[in-house]
Amino acid sequence: MAAEQAPLGVDPRIPNAARMYDYFLDGKDNFQADRDLAELVLSVLPETRDGTRENRKLIGRVVEYLAGQGIRQFLDLGSGLPAQQNVHEVALRLAPDARVVYVDSDPVVCAHGRALLAEGDRVAMVRGDARRPQEILGDPEVRELIDFDEPVAVLMMFLLRLVPDEDDPQRFVAVYREAMAPGSYLAISHVGSDAAPERTARISELYRQSDAAFCPRTGEEIARFFGDFELIPPGLANGRKAENVWPFADPDTVLPVDEETARMAYVGIGRKP
Repeated sequence: MAAEQAPLGVDPRIPNAARMYDYFLDGKDNFQADRDLAELVLSVLPETRDGTRENRKLIGRVVEYLAGQGIRQFLDLGSGLPAQQNVHEVALRLAPDARVVYVDSDPVVCAHGRALLAEGDRVAMVRGDARRPQEILGDPEVRELIDFDEPVAVLMMFLLRLVPDEDDPQRFVAVYREAMAPGSYLAISHVGSDAAPERTARISELYRQSDAAFCPRTGEEIARFFGDFELIPPGLANGRKAENVWPFADPDTVLPVDEETARMAYVGIGRKP
């Protein structure tokens, strides 16, 4: 994307986390500043590109599982730019009566999302800050498609790793949990700081050049986001050891990385009792 094509209010000189994510997926909706910083991240953790692709596949498998549990409402917070395995594509393929709302604060993300979804009436793209849950939960577009009196899946697959502690993510995640009806699900993927603290600290330093923080957390900190929700066995999973592999992992696409790198990625689904 050429700099002169930047939407009003977007500074292409400042790297953007969503556009870097797009670059890791070999997308074209990014600027030179995004590519430059993404390459620095890859110099520290070369597996980032493969891990990002695996995360897209993971989102598809999460949605498949949730649709199989009867979920027909999906709220995707911090959705990022449209890419492969979009939530609505998977959900509507399995359940034509499903409804999906994407939420992102980035104007480029929202512009592309709305263009992609222009002809759909069961899917919406809402510009909003997920850190302000009351605004999201009360948004008219969200309310048009999502009935919080019925079970809903709230996805935070690309969100919490970019939220610093000073924004109190535990507080706002709790607000979403409280708003969800019994039988709802919360799905989270997150970068862990346990396995490779030096490398994750270096990446956090690099992200200070962008418009977002990079905030890896320990497994214990990540588990707290689920509150009293019942985690689907084996719970909050990471790594490639048999006892830790999340049951929805695809054995045909397990990344050829060492155990330390594999343990940097946490994933879990919790069900509200």
